[in-house]
Amino acid sequence: MDLRMLSDQFLVAPQISKADLALVKAKGIRSVICNRPDGEEADQPTFEEMSVTAKHLGLHMRHIPVSGGTVQDADVALFKDALGDLPKPILAYCRSGTRPPRCGLWRKPRRCPWPISCGQRSRPDMT
Repeated sequence: MDLRMLSDQFLVAPQISKADLALVKAKGIRSVICNRPDGEEADQPTFEEMSVTAKHLGLHMRHIPVSGGTVQDADVALFKDALGDLPKPILAYCRSGTRPPRCGLWRKPRRCPWPISCGQRSRPDMT
């Protein structure tokens, strides 16, 4: 599982599995936000499957699906509400881990979360 810490209370990751949720819990994360629409890929677990496992483990879970990497104002508002409402720390995930920062980081992160230098022209694939 590839967790990227954007702040002391917010992490992002590419797609996680139901089995990963136990590791998420063990790391002290209390809430999970899924930014993937159900059915985006045939082999991804549905939000319902993930939510049932999360609930069994005592994790809070929220579904804020963002289609095709296009973040709308409503997505940002829902994400902001979730960040305010859910117990922290929070892990947000999508297929590649790039949608959650686009939804939630309307403020500048303390450090660059990407494996490239923030000063380089190359940017992560935000799709």
